[in-house]
Amino acid sequence: MPATDHDGARGAAFFDLDGTLVPFNSGMRFARYEHRNKRIGNLSLAQSAVWMLLYHLSLVDMTRAFGRAVAYYRGVAEADLDARTRTWFEQEIVEHLLPGARTAIAEHRAAGRPLVLLSSTSSYLARAAQDSWGFDDWLANRFPTDDNGRLTGDFARPLCYGPGKVELARRWAADHGVDLARSWFYSDSFSDVPMLAAVGHPVVVLPDPRLRRHAKKVGWPIARWS
Repeated sequence: MPATDHDGARGAAFFDLDGTLVPFNSGMRFARYEHRNKRIGNLSLAQSAVWMLLYHLSLVDMTRAFGRAVAYYRGVAEADLDARTRTWFEQEIVEHLLPGARTAIAEHRAAGRPLVLLSSTSSYLARAAQDSWGFDDWLANRFPTDDNGRLTGDFARPLCYGPGKVELARRWAADHGVDLARSWFYSDSFSDVPMLAAVGHPVVVLPDPRLRRHAKKVGWPIARWS
């Protein structure tokens, strides 16, 4: 299949991260890593576990929850957080890319389509994944810093979650000559229904129960990448 159609438009392949490229929630794993290294306490770890459960069930106000989590890192040097995220990624995440994900990435790369990680994770994890797995670009949550390179405890809007993913993907597509109607998006989460509906080729991977029901209702393909 050609990467560019006769009218000059082309499609891209967008991939969610947690539960899609890897079979777990990386946010919870990072929280445990921070806890083991005594950078967060027991209460913060417990709160993270509750938020991750509610996120999986699509029952949490993500903007509020994300804001509270990010506020904990106010004053942390961005370079330090970036470095330790990359160390953690190499130690605990990189080897867990699912076989089906490797196949899909290779097929889209061979077809000449841009590969874009589209995830609610941090920009630091997204960059590490791009470098290790060969993505062309990433769209994830970004965090402003002060003049000294320290996190302000806030995050850039829109939040890369739910409808925010669609907004960011549309901006990226417009800037890169990509037509979402000719694009793919792979995800496991019901919260990604808006983005799945925005592309011409939605693919549901190892879906949560609500997404599985919705995918069957609307006729979206369901893939198993384990």
